[in-house]
Amino acid sequence: MSRPRTGDHGMRTRLAALAVVLITLWSYAAYLTGRDAADLLRVRALAQTLGQPTDRLILELQVERRLTARTVAGGGRAGSALAGARDGTDRAVAGLRASVADDLGLLTAGGRERADELIRQLGGLAGLRAVADAGRADAVAGYDRLIDTAFTVYGPEWSVRDSESAAETRAIVALARARELLAREDTLLTAALAGDRITADDRRRLAELVANHRYARGVAVAGLPAVDRNSYQALVDGTRFTGLLSLEDALLRAEDGQPVVTEEDWRATADAALTGLHEFVRATARDSAERATPDAVLVVVRTGAVLGLGLITVLALLLTWTGTVRRLIGRPDPPALPAGPDLTEHATRELFLRLTQRNQVLLRDQLTLLDAMERRESSAAETGDLFQLDHLAARLRRNVEKLIILGGATPARRWRRPVPLLEVARGAMAEVADYQRVLVAPHWPWSLAGPAVTPVVHLLAELIENALRSPADTTVRVAGEPEAEGCAIVVTDDGPGLSVTDLAEANELLADPPATGPPVGRAGLHAAALLAARCGAQVSLRSGSRGGTAAVVLLPAGLVTPIAPQQATAGPHLASIRESGEHGDELPVPAHSGPPPPRPDIADPTQMPTTTAAEDHR
Repeated sequence: MSRPRTGDHGMRTRLAALAVVLITLWSYAAYLTGRDAADLLRVRALAQTLGQPTDRLILELQVERRLTARTVAGGGRAGSALAGARDGTDRAVAGLRASVADDLGLLTAGGRERADELIRQLGGLAGLRAVADAGRADAVAGYDRLIDTAFTVYGPEWSVRDSESAAETRAIVALARARELLAREDTLLTAALAGDRITADDRRRLAELVANHRYARGVAVAGLPAVDRNSYQALVDGTRFTGLLSLEDALLRAEDGQPVVTEEDWRATADAALTGLHEFVRATARDSAERATPDAVLVVVRTGAVLGLGLITVLALLLTWTGTVRRLIGRPDPPALPAGPDLTEHATRELFLRLTQRNQVLLRDQLTLLDAMERRESSAAETGDLFQLDHLAARLRRNVEKLIILGGATPARRWRRPVPLLEVARGAMAEVADYQRVLVAPHWPWSLAGPAVTPVVHLLAELIENALRSPADTTVRVAGEPEAEGCAIVVTDDGPGLSVTDLAEANELLADPPATGPPVGRAGLHAAALLAARCGAQVSLRSGSRGGTAAVVLLPAGLVTPIAPQQATAGPHLASIRESGEHGDELPVPAHSGPPPPRPDIADPTQMPTTTAAEDHR
């Protein structure tokens, strides 16, 4: 066994060490940006899936508590108003149960524990109502405890670390708690006025509640932006709150038993203040979300740049340095190396692949979350932004999976059973930026073997992206053609075409890609050649029949099988079919400015293994 030179040893060891440092730095940056993006998206989704049902429940419990207190204090039986309030509470409880049961993994362990505790306590609501129906005043305290537990759902995970948006979120939740103090004051006075007497104990408790809710409102509003503080000041200076403040002051100055306000006057005043404060909280939360949307988009785009461009940059540097070292050494690697350097390079490669595979899992989770948000969002503008993020993430996933394949490993997203070739072509279209210029033929009477789906999707995406370099006003067409054995996928552009020399050089690269890496300006074709070799296909270029260039992908009979005519054409509702691949993932859907293009789907969700993607790459 030959021994490499000492300089060779040192150079290779330094290269391996530098690779480890680069990958470590990139991984740390990717972790930080990915964490922030995931937190922003999760908090937005939490507000819709759990926050809104919890707010609705709190409001319904506050109404039921007040009517319960009035019924108990008046010595009467539950009337239609209380029965209606209980029905409203029951509907809110059902909505919350459904949200907690299907939280899409958004809740942390602590958040799940708090939500489960709220659901558990709500199970005792029937018993609490029985206590109220028995005329016991301590039922009101039971409602207080339920509402306090509901507010604990807004745990620390609702505020994304230390940011302006996080401060606003905390202030809005604090303002909602201040409204609860006002609702407790309303409950106290409603019960007292129903009994025709405000006792000394009532007046003492009233003084505490008035002081606490005024202080809580002031502290909460201090955390809002200036524009929201101005809106709040306009609210408290208006008739809705000036009447409340006057009545509160009069009640606190009055002597025991002295009549100050009728129940009807208090009802009108309290309802106006509570409604005004509730509307302010809702408007402030909505404005805060709108202000945070550009920041969320920026964070997600930044995450994509760090994960995707950073990873590609690291890989390119490593490949460049490897080639440089070999040229400096002046000879190829010896057939057998000492264990040390060889093991170091192997460990570096394995580390690189494992990090890339884990990023693929993170991207899958991000796409799943974005998809769920797209389906819930009703605003056309925000839906468009979400689809834009979805498309960016899908394109980033393509780069990650391509790196895994070119590194000799297998991506987590794969299928066992055949997939209609039409869906494969549409999946490739969805992985390019300017997909609106791509026309996919409607008739494809073949299916593609499951193990070849991912590399063929990425192979076609490389060829389509290469064809899209033609002038922006031209079209790229993708169609399937029968062959004696198998079939061919033809990607044709309407550009100026290639010269005879350039066409020959490109076909030489596709037939025999150099082991040292892609030539300058030919990275896409080089990747296409490697992807084709990976799945057993052949790629070549030829002049298009109408000018331009046609890329031909020959798929042998072992990869494709004929399918029935009704399965070979896209139907009008294909986008609504949602079936999972082996790891619960799907072919990507691009962003859109109007209706989205059909989302390619997977033919065989029944063949999913029990392990998750995360378990597969631990």
